[in-house]
Amino acid sequence: MNLLFLQYPPCSTCKNAKKWLDAHKTAYNSRNIKDEKPTSAELAAWIEKSGLPAKRFFNTSGILYKEKHLKDLLPGMSEKEQIDLLATNGMLVKRPLIIGKDFVLVGFKEEEWEKALMQ
Repeated sequence: MNLLFLQYPPCSTCKNAKKWLDAHKTAYNSRNIKDEKPTSAELAAWIEKSGLPAKRFFNTSGILYKEKHLKDLLPGMSEKEQIDLLATNGMLVKRPLIIGKDFVLVGFKEEEWEKALMQ
């Protein structure tokens, strides 16, 4: 399985997810979401593959999200506008993300990851 693991190394949730992947001997390619932010095209593909709305890909507990008052702005934006905004800064994107051939997981929920990765 060729997995892409998007993370922000100082993030405690990302650290826990990485430990989980390593403990389960799961091979993955790691990418720092801040240094190598996702493109609009990548985000659009991942959002479609996930089956989730674009707003679920926002890091709602992040400083940028709060500074930009996105809670109030997102409802008035189209999905394309939301995706383009996410692509401007990796810190706006909820993390970690794990992208597989036919799934995308947003955030780290152990049960969800186990179900998707330990088939």
